[in-house]
This record gives sequence, structure tokens and C-alpha cells, in this order.
Amino acid sequence: MRQIILDTETTGLSWERGNRVVEIGCVEYIERRPSGRTFHVYLKPDCDFEQGAQEVTGLTLEFLADKPVFEQVAEEFLAFIDGAELIIHNAAFDLGFLDNELRRLGEQYGRITDRCRVEDTLLLARQRFPGQRNSLDALCKRLGVDNSHRQLHGALLDAQILGDVYLALTSGQEEIGFAVEATASAVDTSQFRVDPNVARPRVQISAEEQAAHDARLEKLRKKAGKAVWDQFTVVEAVAEPELATA
Repeated sequence: MRQIILDTETTGLSWERGNRVVEIGCVEYIERRPSGRTFHVYLKPDCDFEQGAQEVTGLTLEFLADKPVFEQVAEEFLAFIDGAELIIHNAAFDLGFLDNELRRLGEQYGRITDRCRVEDTLLLARQRFPGQRNSLDALCKRLGVDNSHRQLHGALLDAQILGDVYLALTSGQEEIGFAVEATASAVDTSQFRVDPNVARPRVQISAEEQAAHDARLEKLRKKAGKAVWDQFTVVEAVAEPELATA
């Protein structure tokens, strides 16, 4: 499972008002662990910062003057995220800006969601902590993630912090005894092998029950990379025993 933790910084709060992306930070995770690969770039905008935005990021037009424009890094950026699941906090904000940048280059680039699945950690947090503040800083405090080195908003630093927050938010299988750190090789599934010589009773379930079961497994796979049930092995198909008739 390949995931990209992604964050952007912008010149303001709304791309509809002409604001642009000035920084992109991405951290690659493989099987819920940092791979060591990152993508990070500062971008030169063609507009000024809105009031307050510059203070949040610490970036200036002077600093960005010699940086590439989005068109120059678009192909590299898209190649880095292509096919991955993106983990974004308040995804609608970042996707709106990134899709706008792609739109400016031409329809052939499409939208980010044409290339990637997206998981919004803000929505995950609201489901887990309804009615509470769920900013990145608030989640760090609540989940015990160290963000003491975060003085200003920075895309790569925020993506690294968000990775820790995401793991803490989605470590639900630990609560039922399945540690997310466990790998398939670390789990002995031999005890779960089905003996083909032992007749098994027929259990019939409804289509609705099957759908609910499949949905639950998919949710566990999304949270922990895989469900432990995926590791069970059936030796061979077993013919159902005929019931004796009177």
C-alpha cells in the first residue's frame, strides 16, 4: 500500500480569488511506514500574499522570486503522487488549489482525484472526536504527537507531522489486539488452516450481511494496511456434507 502525506501552502485562502500555491510537501509511506522518499518544492506565484497568509508561512515574494513556477514541476509532482492514496488534512482546500494549478496548464492534466484516492484526516478526526477542535495542532496535543518544532506553517514539515497524526488516528486495530506494526511474516496463521477432512456446517448469510462484512474488512484494510483475516489460508474447498433425511 503506497500512501502520500501531502500538504500545501498558498498565498491566501481561496483559489477563486486568484491565490496560488507557493509550497508543496509530500512524504511517501509504504505499508504505513515512511519510505524515506519526499517531494518538496517552493513555487513562484504571479500574485501577492493576502493579508495574514505571509505571517502564517513566513514566506516572502523576495524568497520565492527565483523559484520555479508550477508548470516547471508539474510532471515531476504528478509522477510522485500518481496511483497513491493521498492523506490530506482538510483535503478540499489543498485539492481545490492543486486542481486549479492543473487547470491553468490545460484540460489534459485532469484533476488530482483522476490519479489518486484521497483520505481526509479532518473528516476522520471529526468522526472520532465530534464537537472538538480538530486542527492539526489540536490533534497533535490530543494524540500525543510532538509538534514543538513547528513555529510556522511549512508544507513538508506539516506533512511529516500529519503522517504521525494519521497513524495515531487510524491505529484502531490495536484496540482489538491487532498491532498495526505486525507484518504478515510475524503472524502465525497455521492455526487457522482449515482441515479438509472435517465437515463444516453450512452457514447462510443474507446479501446485506455479506455486504456489511466486506465493508468492515475494507475499513480495517484502510486503517491498518491489511486485515488479519486476509492472511487466513483455506487448504482446499470442502464439499458440504449431505444432511440425513428421515
